[in-house]
Amino acid sequence: MLRWKGCRRVSTGPVPPAVGALLVDTGHRNRVGEFRGVSGPYWSLRPVCGGTEWEAEPARVRAPEPMERLRAETARCNARSAGRIL
Repeated sequence: MLRWKGCRRVSTGPVPPAVGALLVDTGHRNRVGEFRGVSGPYWSLRPVCGGTEWEAEPARVRAPEPMERLRAETARCNARSAGRIL
């Protein structure tokens, strides 16, 4: 969403979370990912166990529910113990 401040437009969209925060992208089948940064109008998310980042519309991103967070953190721990990620 945009609003005017003086003679310029200012975005009043969602405030980006901290890097590394877990988020759910409802635009991609409720895929859980870590926030990596802002890329133009999109937020960059990365799979919890590593892999290629994808871009998500901020309006379609939400905080994970407790069970989603637990699954993601468990998957990350399992991948780390198996040596698939550092």
